[in-house]
Parts: sequence; structure tokens; C-alpha cells
Amino acid sequence: MSPINAHPEYIASEKRFYEAGTDEEKIKALEEMIKYVPKHKGAETLRKQIKTRYKKLKQKLEKEKQKAKSRGKGGKGVGIRKSDMQAALLGLTNSGKSSLLKSLTNASPIIASYGFTTNEPEIGILNYEHCKIQIIDLPPIGSETFDKSIVNTTDTIIIVIEKIHEISEIKELLEKSKAKQIIVFNKIDLYDEYEKRKISETLKSKRYNFALVSTKTKEGIEDLKEKIFKSFNKIRVYTQQPGKQHDKNPVIMNPGSTVEDVAEKILHGFSKNIKKTKIWGPSSKFGGQQVGMKHVLKDKDIVEFQTK
Repeated sequence: MSPINAHPEYIASEKRFYEAGTDEEKIKALEEMIKYVPKHKGAETLRKQIKTRYKKLKQKLEKEKQKAKSRGKGGKGVGIRKSDMQAALLGLTNSGKSSLLKSLTNASPIIASYGFTTNEPEIGILNYEHCKIQIIDLPPIGSETFDKSIVNTTDTIIIVIEKIHEISEIKELLEKSKAKQIIVFNKIDLYDEYEKRKISETLKSKRYNFALVSTKTKEGIEDLKEKIFKSFNKIRVYTQQPGKQHDKNPVIMNPGSTVEDVAEKILHGFSKNIKKTKIWGPSSKFGGQQVGMKHVLKDKDIVEFQTK
């Protein structure tokens, strides 16, 4: 990870890069990393890698801005960079999707009692146990700006309803989607305990993965967060520097990923600079086991890289 004798400000900016939720934040962190990366010869390769990544991100961002401008001149949709874990909120107008986005994430969408207030996708980040999950609130079904492209590519679809009969209508739009589905029965605060049990039993009988929630009382919100996280088939790998505590923010990987895969996700070409790797956790035989680059990792493993 961080080069030997790295300045504390470099380490801090590197951490900001890994925690960044947008390309803009990553670019800003990379600028700081370039500024504070050690000047000695041993860090020369790392310096080049950081500058290459910075250049590619700048070019990518510029292309996305150009595409957005083209859409604004008569095109349709909003360019959204898909994160490691992405879920989309789908529902009819006034189902409470915007309020749910606000309850789940850091977003501050427009919330009103009248219909069709969401005119374009709203994005928020759900921070679940230091894992950043991208949540997209789509315009309501029936809106002129509703775009099925995200529905067909996202990992998880959160179907927000007020009545059970809405499920079949919404599911008709999901023929091409391979995403996991979570049914969210919203505004559950309007019902008494008997009615809640009845709704819950009906959804259970249909074998839905569901949650009953209220954005007013916060009932079911934490349960929903857990269900969203578990819907992704991912593992969490934590990294640490020698002699220090592991980073609380995991690297999100696919099951079956190796030590080399983690190193390359952190920074392209980084695996070639690694001298030794130690691991702690479910895939290790004992704490601090030294392993090779092809070692297959498991959820919640901790990896320590020592560079050449």
C-alpha cells in the first residue's frame, strides 16, 4: 500500500482516495498523493502509476461531461458511474422513494406531497459497516424521464410499494433485469400491529425478500440496510500497513478473489511491487500467515502488503 517512509499527509490522501465515492473526490485525492508521494528512487514506479491513474480519471470525467452535454441538447438520461455495489429504488409516484433515499443515505432529495418530484436519478451513498453502497432513486414509473437502462444493469432493485397489488405492475418492467430484488412496503406507520402482521404474512407466502419500513418512525430502516448489503455477492477485504491497525474501509471484491486481485484493485501494477504478504482472518491457517499472490481470500480477511 503506502510506500516506505511515506509522509503522513500522503497516507491521509491515499486513505481519502480509497474512501472516495465519486471520480471528482478521487481526482482531488490523487492530486494530493502526487504532491506528497516520496521523491526517492524506490517510489518512482508508484509515482508513475499515480500520475497514470490521475490522467485516465481526468479523461474519463471529461468524456462523461461531454456525454451529459449531448444529452442536455435533446438526449435522454443521466450518466452515472456504477460503483462496486449499486442498488436502484423503483416505484410509482408518491411511494416515498425520495424519503427512503434520505433515510438510507447522505442524499438530500426534494421531498413533496405532490407527484413526480423526482425528475432525474438522485444518487446517495449508504455507508453500511464502512462499505459504501450506491443507491439511485429513479424517477417514478410513468414519468417522462423514467429510464429503464439503470433497471437493466443495476445489482439490486428495491421495489418501493404502498399496496401489495403494485408489485405485479412494477415487476412487468423487470423482464430483462438479473438484479436481486427487495420489496419495501413503505409507510408502515399508517397500519396497526394486526395489519402489519397480515401484510408480512402475505409477503412471506409469496416468498419475497421484503422489509416493512417507515421513514417517519424509522421502523425497519436498519433491517433494510442489512438486506441491501446482503443482496450483493461480495466479500470485504481489509488492508493494513505493517505494525498498524487495519483500515476500517474494506476493499470490495468478488468471491474467489486472490491477493493479487486485491493489490491490482488498489492500484494497477501494484502487485509487482509487493515483496511479502501476510493475512489474518477466515482464509488463514493462523494469524499473520505468509501467503502467495494466488491465495484465495474470504470475507473479512485482513491483508498486509510489504513492498520491495
